[in-house]
Amino acid sequence: MATFTKFDCFTENLAEAIHNLSGNTLKFALTNTAPTANNSILSNITQITAENGYTAGGKAAALTSSVQTAGVYKLIIGDVVFTANGGSVGALRYVVLYDDTPTAPLDPLIAYFDYGSSITLLVGETLTVDCDASAGILTIT
Repeated sequence: MATFTKFDCFTENLAEAIHNLSGNTLKFALTNTAPTANNSILSNITQITAENGYTAGGKAAALTSSVQTAGVYKLIIGDVVFTANGGSVGALRYVVLYDDTPTAPLDPLIAYFDYGSSITLLVGETLTVDCDASAGILTIT
């Protein structure tokens, strides 16, 4: 299972109304270079080469639910699947969640998943980013 790590900027960006998690376009980008907690925008991340089914900037996630219950906010988005077509994709180790909507700062980072070691998708293979339809991709208390 991949380890979820929040970027330091996310809390400040929430407080300053940069993110609208229920209305903005959230995306996942792929990298094989370790992000650091102080990265703040997508251009700080070295994405894998855009080819064979991977597009620069990654893939958008579909919002399922954005709700607060008993003082706990839960964001639920649908799983995102990356598929290698026409050649391999990767190597990759990290999947970065970011907000594609704001223009200042452009593409602010939210969090990343560390898969523990580099993987390469061979033709026809997929990587599913499991966003947990029950617990959500993130909760805020």
